[in-house]
Amino acid sequence: MTLRFHNSLTRRLEPFEPIEPGRVRMYTCGPTVYDRAHVGNFRAFLWEDLLRRYLKWKGFEVDQVMNLTDVDDRTIAAARERGMTLAEVTEPVIGMFVEDWDTLGLEAVEHSPRATEHVGGMIALIQKLLDRGLAYEADGSIYFAIGKFPGYGRLANLDPAELVSAQRAAGDEEYDKDDARDFVLWKGGEREEGDVAVWDSPWGQGRPGWHLECSAMAMEYLGDTLDIHTGGVDNLFPHHTNEIAQSEGATGQTFSNNWLHAAHLLVEGQKMSKSLGNCYTIPELVEKGHQPSSIRYLLLSGHYRSQLNFKFDGLVNAAHAVGRIHEFRRRVQAVEESSTWSEGPLAALAKEARVRFEEAMDNDLNVSDALAAVFNLVREGNHQLDRVPLDAGGVDNVLAFLADFEAVFGVLSLRDREGAGPDEGLVAWAIERLAARDLARANRDFGQADAIRDEMAAKDVVVEDLADVTRLRLGAQTVVVPKPAK
Repeated sequence: MTLRFHNSLTRRLEPFEPIEPGRVRMYTCGPTVYDRAHVGNFRAFLWEDLLRRYLKWKGFEVDQVMNLTDVDDRTIAAARERGMTLAEVTEPVIGMFVEDWDTLGLEAVEHSPRATEHVGGMIALIQKLLDRGLAYEADGSIYFAIGKFPGYGRLANLDPAELVSAQRAAGDEEYDKDDARDFVLWKGGEREEGDVAVWDSPWGQGRPGWHLECSAMAMEYLGDTLDIHTGGVDNLFPHHTNEIAQSEGATGQTFSNNWLHAAHLLVEGQKMSKSLGNCYTIPELVEKGHQPSSIRYLLLSGHYRSQLNFKFDGLVNAAHAVGRIHEFRRRVQAVEESSTWSEGPLAALAKEARVRFEEAMDNDLNVSDALAAVFNLVREGNHQLDRVPLDAGGVDNVLAFLADFEAVFGVLSLRDREGAGPDEGLVAWAIERLAARDLARANRDFGQADAIRDEMAAKDVVVEDLADVTRLRLGAQTVVVPKPAK
């Protein structure tokens, strides 16, 4: 099977081949740590975690960098408004980010550099651009001259000649430039920022521009050319467009062979906005009673290039979905079989699921089809487990595939950590009420039988009548009860 990604640079689906066989150099635009990250931010981070996990599952060694932007206009503004140092603002926010990262079960990346710790490399990068004639100084600040860089804007499919009115200066409007389209590399001269963020440079005191930070850190850890650069679609222009210009302008090499971008997150059909009060953080969602495994599953359940509508009833459905897979795994684990007995109907189901899962994920991380393969196995596998007598051949194949699924999606371990299933008292009560319902049905008292079923439904106990057994679904747990003898 060939792994393919949609490359934003070429706007087409392309086979993925890393520069170095077996190793992937990947850069991820991380958070700007002026305030706690919200669920929209984590949509992108979780998709990137899925990408990372799938690359590893395919056998690649992944070397990933995710920066922490701890100096930019927003962090500086927050420090000035609160009368704090930059570190006093950013350190607690970084701590909260790590906490939320762990809550949702994201894997640790290999490098998490902070911008403030790499200013020396940024100054060196600016000097290369000056030496190549692609940058210039004006009133103590340094700017990139996009008119001298052929192909500027190709990532976002922009014509540089049309950028004067469209250019989003990303906070550098107050700086003098030779051309309104140019972007700042070093912010110097007289500013109102005080000494919150000031470094010495050959051009005087100042601080690096936001776009420059990512280029310098990416190339310091991963080299001049990356295999994959990821981020949200809002980063296409100007941020990633400017990264390409300054990186390739300095090195003469392709900056990244593949550019992958995630679409925006909507909340209940609306754009996220503080004024609408829908910029939910992870702790706020957990406080509302939603489990981290459900949040993670919902944010991963849509294709990364499609807008995802984050809805609270979607979180409830996500909880049921994770519960179904988790309970199916528990049922399979409970089956005892010989370690040499690897063939049977379950084995065939597991093998088919694995093929369909990999085909889907190889196709630009098509999670919808991948999850469909998982739930087909759950549905058909439960039917096999409900059979009397049970033919359990292939349990080891099923467990191996579920381990593969978990390695990529990472929701079952979160559910394990949360604790699955209702208390034993509810299980005992449900079984007792089921017996009473069956007795009422045997006595042809269907009104009483329906009343008992409604009573069980009021406690979220779902009754499924099968040929030889009755299945009770209690939250994330399933209990199978043999039907009474006739």
